[in-house]
Amino acid sequence: MNVTNNIILNHDEINHKIRRIAFQIYESNVYESEIILAGIDRNGYIFAEKLKSILDGISEIKPVLCKVTIDKKHPWKPIETSISKEAYENKSLVLVDDVLNSGTTLIYGVKHFLDVPLKQFKTAVLINRNHKKYPVKADFKGISLSTSLHEHVHVELDGNKFEAILK
Repeated sequence: MNVTNNIILNHDEINHKIRRIAFQIYESNVYESEIILAGIDRNGYIFAEKLKSILDGISEIKPVLCKVTIDKKHPWKPIETSISKEAYENKSLVLVDDVLNSGTTLIYGVKHFLDVPLKQFKTAVLINRNHKKYPVKADFKGISLSTSLHEHVHVELDGNKFEAILK
């Protein structure tokens, strides 16, 4: 199969999905003055940065970025965040990642943030695959995709050309 046949989302489609998710986040936080965008390191954080940029342009809400570092091979290990727990206490928080596959990374991320009282907790993913082994869902998603367990979704958000590819 030709590589171009495996592109799930191209650059323009990804930008459109990110913009739509930003509007959904705004709508669910319309009465908030500040929200925390907690991006899971690498693509989740890049995705959160892009959401912040759009939110800055469409609303008065102050989006605060938080980098969440999770060892994806050992997600039960301690999770680190770039801001203190006090900084997101009693705030609305959106945990952001590029792909929701089995739910392992997202569920451990959720668990980490539940140690602190939050006003509201939501999750956002660009691609939601339907292979969950944990009861976690994406509140905001760009696209839902049914794939085989042997297929892999690769998302490229770094650089000038964004794309999501099914491998």
